[in-house]
Amino acid sequence: MDVGFSMSNSGPGEEPPFELAKKVIQKFVQRQVFAETKDELALVLFGTEDTKNPLALDRQYQHITIHRHLMVADFELLEEIENQIHPESQQADWLDALVVCMDLLQKETKGKKYDRLNIALLTDLNAQSSSDHLDVIIENLKRAGITLQFFLPFPVKDDEEGGGNGGRRSPGHPGTGKGLSMEQKDSVDMMKHIMLTLDEEDGLDQIHTFRNAIEQLRMFKGIERRPMAWPCQLTIGSSLSIRIVGFKAVSKLGKEKLKKIWATVDAQTAQKEDVKRETVYCLDDDNETEVQKDDTIQGFLYGSDIVPFSKVDQDQMKYTHDGKCFAVLGFAKENTVRRHQFMGNQVIKIFAARGDEHAGVALSAVIRALDECKMVAIVRYAYDRRSNPQIGAAFPCIKRDYECLMYVQLPFTEDLRQFTFPSLENNKKFTPSETQLSAVDSLIDSMMLVEEDENGEKRDMLKVHHIPNPAFQRHFQCLHHRAVCPGTPLPPMESWLKAALERPEVISERCQAPLEEMKKKFPLTQVEKKKKLKTSAQIFGKDSEVPDAKKAKGDDEEEEEEYNLADIAEGSVTSVRIRGARNHLNVCQQLTHRIEQLLGNKNTHYYMKSITCIQAFREQSVKVNKHSLSSIWEMHDGCGVPLTLSQTIHPLRRDEMFA
Repeated sequence: MDVGFSMSNSGPGEEPPFELAKKVIQKFVQRQVFAETKDELALVLFGTEDTKNPLALDRQYQHITIHRHLMVADFELLEEIENQIHPESQQADWLDALVVCMDLLQKETKGKKYDRLNIALLTDLNAQSSSDHLDVIIENLKRAGITLQFFLPFPVKDDEEGGGNGGRRSPGHPGTGKGLSMEQKDSVDMMKHIMLTLDEEDGLDQIHTFRNAIEQLRMFKGIERRPMAWPCQLTIGSSLSIRIVGFKAVSKLGKEKLKKIWATVDAQTAQKEDVKRETVYCLDDDNETEVQKDDTIQGFLYGSDIVPFSKVDQDQMKYTHDGKCFAVLGFAKENTVRRHQFMGNQVIKIFAARGDEHAGVALSAVIRALDECKMVAIVRYAYDRRSNPQIGAAFPCIKRDYECLMYVQLPFTEDLRQFTFPSLENNKKFTPSETQLSAVDSLIDSMMLVEEDENGEKRDMLKVHHIPNPAFQRHFQCLHHRAVCPGTPLPPMESWLKAALERPEVISERCQAPLEEMKKKFPLTQVEKKKKLKTSAQIFGKDSEVPDAKKAKGDDEEEEEEYNLADIAEGSVTSVRIRGARNHLNVCQQLTHRIEQLLGNKNTHYYMKSITCIQAFREQSVKVNKHSLSSIWEMHDGCGVPLTLSQTIHPLRRDEMFA
């Protein structure tokens, strides 16, 4: 990075190139730190007051300092960049700095295994450079296999297009505030010569502006993980077995746990070793008698009771199986496996084992047969002996470059939640008109996120797979700030991240008129519901023994009802009819079960409905004592729908009913 005095120069209203270059390095190092890569990097500064490099002999390679030698990026480097790197008052030849970087890479990578060597130069090229040894430098770059990138405060391509007018700049890419100096023009020519010699076709693509680099590096990378192969056997019946290997294709971020997890540390020293945690087990008595851990066992809470389970019991209780498996149980039509039934936290791609030609042919036949028949394989999947087996669907996936099965977990019976909701069409009050339906259709059409381009091809306006997880990004933004700026308030969320979560501007503009039409077609009025306490007399009616004097005031005031879904499903029990019947116990059990279902909804409206049922239950229990011993109840809700119980009952005393 160039820290010379020219990097501090900027035009009115423009951010100095030094600050932009510093942001580029910060963003890059942040990504390296939080992605927990094993890449090593060094930082060389040129334009410094001091000179610290091994080539500084006979007054050569002056004002060039190796700030940090080659090592894995860490928070210490981020803190140094934030607090120790400042603009300085000297200038240095950027070609000399390039030679120092080449020397550092060659010396500090000896004996190491690496995939790539790269040098990134951040400078404004505004220093006099000598081209005497340019060809030697290029030859050494080629021999060492070192790639090169340049980051500048101005775009280079505009220099070509402008017919030599290096001062012309595109909007949003400020330069040095003036036209390019002679030093900059000469340096641009030398830089182009180097890049085109190294890569004639794409060399100039490795020349970036500071602002473009900041935009590309603003997003934190996830933790880099090498794909872990899962070898197994795909079995169909007892005679067909195919060697396969699985790879995790999609995984929830919540499962991608960070290696640098939270730890409890001393507030003063910030050292984990200074805090010790001890767990003590005590009896719940006056003396809090201590109990050794070996004298405790696990207990399963079953209601208010505790069922003790020893370690042996727990081991015997576990489901045991033969180990990893991917067994086809059968096949089903693809349209019978509904998307809303997909479960789990991952999608696994299943390929044939590498190098096994027979497995490749067999698996390909299965994949293509499933694709042609529009079917899926229902599979029993177990990762290993320790994991519980799953049931899932394997979908065929055929791409231009490969073909595979895509495994998705499916639910067991206990995973399904069955909810029954009444139809909105039963109540004419909530039936929309044709004009209202048309207004909703127009709103949906105006907010479609797929549009056609000039060639008639459909494209996504909101590319969901390019949107980062905001919680992940915010977490690392705050973590970086707290590491380099302790004691200061956390910064607000970055504007680009907020913008990424908003709807596209073209959608916002397009849906304004339909939204106004929706407001007209669906007017909203505020309804204030008056809450009042209900006494037992109000709940249980005339059977309650509460005196009239204790009734709550304002009973004669009408209460405005608040609309919600529970009201639609709710009815009030208005009558209980008695018929000849025999089995009293079964009917009571059914009615009790129905009341328990209402209470299980955990909603005030259903609580009140259950109380109404209990009230009717209670009244009819009294009446049954005055009638024959063989009777049956038929309960009606407020809509007149009978709730028939198909069993007969015998009378029940009131004290038995509420025991």
